[in-house]
Amino acid sequence: MPFTPFHMGPGLLIKAAMQGAFSLMVFGWAQIVMDVQPLVVILTGEGHLHGFTHTWIGASLLGIASALSGKYLSEFGLRLMGCHRLVPIVWPVAVLSAFVGTFSHVLLDGIMHADVEPFWPFSRDNALLGLLSVRAMHWFCLGSGLVGAVLYFIVARRRVARGGGGVSGPPQEATRGGRGSALSAPQTTRRSSSAPRR
Repeated sequence: MPFTPFHMGPGLLIKAAMQGAFSLMVFGWAQIVMDVQPLVVILTGEGHLHGFTHTWIGASLLGIASALSGKYLSEFGLRLMGCHRLVPIVWPVAVLSAFVGTFSHVLLDGIMHADVEPFWPFSRDNALLGLLSVRAMHWFCLGSGLVGAVLYFIVARRRVARGGGGVSGPPQEATRGGRGSALSAPQTTRRSSSAPRR
């Protein structure tokens, strides 16, 4: 499924389940990276449409590349959108999201496309082909995306409701500030009480 939104469906569901422990932007970037080779084949008319990039070995290498580049690209995009509280994306989240993206891509394309050879170079057979019909696969991707989006926004609204619309600063800073103001009051009192003695 080169350059289609269907790959994002399972990603939305995983995002709803894992929330901040999963980056949907890095996951989406991995989908783009995976389909660069098919795009080149489509444009040039030469090569294997779902070739090396759609093997488990290729997906592993592209997972590393997607994590390294996707972390910084996603952080840049989040800053442009004003989502500074979501930055930075920690490396474990970036790596997990990238590898879930590349491996799920091979899995879904392997089920749908006969030319995918996921176990190359050990085998040229595609044992994934036909595990689901194309129609069922599309419905799975679409359904998981819709369910994931609904669940994600439900959880997000609950968090906003619990936080009272947002937090102005880290609790640690607020606690230190409170202690500081409480400790400064006796000092002021002692100074003012000693003034008449002078």
